[in-house]
Order: sequence, then structure tokens, then C-alpha cells
Amino acid sequence: MAISNIRYGEGVTKEIGMDLQNLGARRVCLMTDKNLSKLPPVNAVLNSLAKYGINFQIYDNVRVEPTDQSFLDAIQFAKKGEFDAYVAVGGGSVIDTCKAANLYAASPSAEFLDYVNAPIGKGKPVTVPLKPLIAVPTTSGTGSETTGVAIFDFKELKVKTGIASRAIKPTLGIIDPLHTLSMPERIVANSGFDVLCHALESYTALPYHQRSPCPSNPVERPAYQGSNPISDVWALHALRIVAKYLKRAIRNPEDREARANMHLASAFAGIGFGNAGVHLCHGMSYPISGLVKTYKPKDYNVDHSLVPHGLSVVLTSPAVFAFTAKIHPERHLEAAEILGADIRTARIKDAGLILADTLRKFLFDLNVDDGLAAIGYSKADIPALVKGTLPQERVTKLSPRSQTEEDLSALFEASMKLY
Repeated sequence: MAISNIRYGEGVTKEIGMDLQNLGARRVCLMTDKNLSKLPPVNAVLNSLAKYGINFQIYDNVRVEPTDQSFLDAIQFAKKGEFDAYVAVGGGSVIDTCKAANLYAASPSAEFLDYVNAPIGKGKPVTVPLKPLIAVPTTSGTGSETTGVAIFDFKELKVKTGIASRAIKPTLGIIDPLHTLSMPERIVANSGFDVLCHALESYTALPYHQRSPCPSNPVERPAYQGSNPISDVWALHALRIVAKYLKRAIRNPEDREARANMHLASAFAGIGFGNAGVHLCHGMSYPISGLVKTYKPKDYNVDHSLVPHGLSVVLTSPAVFAFTAKIHPERHLEAAEILGADIRTARIKDAGLILADTLRKFLFDLNVDDGLAAIGYSKADIPALVKGTLPQERVTKLSPRSQTEEDLSALFEASMKLY
């Protein structure tokens, strides 16, 4: 099991200057994005850096839903700066970009594709020492502050992929619920859907002891190992928090209890999936994001078409869990019960349909777009969506039920309309 150190509590961001002082940091790279650079979370970090006399340079060019080019721009900045510590303030896009910048700055002779997941890149193990990275999440979704994963859009292939290695996980995640108070409604919703799917997918993933062959050397052991007794604890706990607090956090920005709990749930689910892995909802989400045409989501201040990650993941969830429930139906039924289904008279063979209906009702209550058709896709796009899913073996092979291209086509078709 691998996990970052975590510090949680209202206002803990003010300690970050002391943390950097304790690390002996002399040149710090602070990464964020253009929107956040004007908001309270970044201000809180800047005040702490100033208070403790920390010498830093700011990079605020992070792209929301990063691309290979936006990673390369940040890597270039990191290489030039010769930094001895990194601070990432933002959502998953910022934290992932900072992980990549730290990795390639520490490994200057590496080609970009050396560490990118196979089969798109070479998926080489990371053997160089990295600099300390402190992550300050401002959304309650990716759990990126706890994981060794960095995701980006590979433009040439129009597909999302990433880098996965325990070596790139943050040294410390500072989880300060005050930062969630500046999140608009749809960002709360979409980041919450990411937590929901992280928990559901890691709990239903192929069990770790059914993976084979065993790596010949521990350095080659994948970050995503399949569901296991420890990740199960985190996944179920995160799911319970989502069931209790997500709707409240979306509907009332002043509900500090709900927003604080969702911020924690994001980290809990991150610990779960960061070790177990995710499967089909995530594997299929990458082409849904990568092939976006004109969709622009409400509450996102961006100048490019964008399907927010949590939305791209959750739209296929009813179809996916109806499909995977043939294997481990009792886990699917347990998840449905946590999310509010009455399973007292349920038959075990109906587990997939019950979980799918529970998810549909959940999404309908939260005004989620009615399937892939509502974000600009049609049946004509299914072959391209399937083609974009096939390279995502790192996650699709963690599905408890293996899938053919025909199965994937049927899942995309079933996700065109939800209600």
C-alpha cells in the first residue's frame, strides 16, 4: 500500500511556509491555474510563503484537463527553475501537472514517452529521486493529493493517458476544507461524481490475487493492483460519505459540514483507488473527454471545449455496473444499498440493474446531462469512442468482467441516454 502523508483541518494551509522551511527548501515552484491564482486558496499559500521568507516562483499556466503540450510547458519551466521543492494549489489538473514537472525535471535525459503508460508510452519504472511536493487540493474529486498518478490528453491520438508510479505521489497533501467554499455548484457536482466512481470502481475491481503474472521485481509492481482488503475499507467509507453529503454539498454552498466531508471523501477514495485502481467508467471516460467537440460546461471558466472529468466518468456508470455485476454481484448490491436502495427483497441476480437504477436516480436528482447525447455524441461516434478506450489497458483490465469491442460498443450505446 502506498499513500501520501495527509494533514487535514480548517486553515492548515497557513502551515505550508513552515513545512517548506523544515524541508530546507531554498527555491520553490508554486503551480496553479489562471482562475485560482486570484482566489483565496492561492492567497492563503502566498501569505504563508511570505511569512516564512520562502523564495518561490509561480507558474499559473496550468491547463484545466491538461494535454501533453501543457505538461511539456510546465516541465520546461521546472527544468529552468532548478527547484528543490514544489507546491501545487488546485484540482487534479494542477496537482497532476506538478507531479509531471517534478518527475521530468529530476530526470532531464528522459524522453517524454519514457514514463507514459504503455501501450502509448514505454511505462518505464521511475528510479530517480524526486523533490518534495506538497499538494493543496481545492476541489473534492480526484484525490490526486494521495496518488501516484498524473493524467493528460495525448492530442495526437485524441486520447487520455497518464503516468502511474508510486514515486510521483506527493510528499504531503494539505486538505483544508476552507478551500472548497469557493467552488461553484457544477464543479462540486462533477468532482463529487469522480469520488463516487473512484469508490465504486475500486470496490468492484478485479481482486488483487486474480492478477497475473506477478512482477519479477517489486519495482515493476503496478500502482493499481486490484481490489484488496485495505482499499476496500477506504472505498466503502468514501461511498458512505458521498451518499450522505454530496447532494447537500452541491445544493448549499454554505453547508460547511457537507463540503468538509466531501473534501475528506476525495482523499479517502484516492487512497482506495490509488492502490486498487479503477476500471471501465474511467477507461471509457478518457475518449469521452478527448474527443469532445463543442461542449462547454456551466460554471467552468475555460476558453476551450471541455467535458469535466467527473462528468465523463459518471455518464457511463449505470451501463458499466449493470455489465460488471455478473461478477461479485453481492458487492454491487452492497454499493446500491449504501446509495439508498432498499435491497430487503432483492434477488442477487438483479444486483446490476438495482445499482444502475440507483445511480440513474441519483444523477437525475442532481440535474446531470441526459447521457452522452446531451454532451454532443451520437451513435456515429461509437467506433471512435471504442477505439479510444482500447489503449486504456492499465485500467480496463481491472474490470472484474473482461470485455470485447462489441461489449464496449454496447456500453457506449446504452450510455447515450440515461433517463
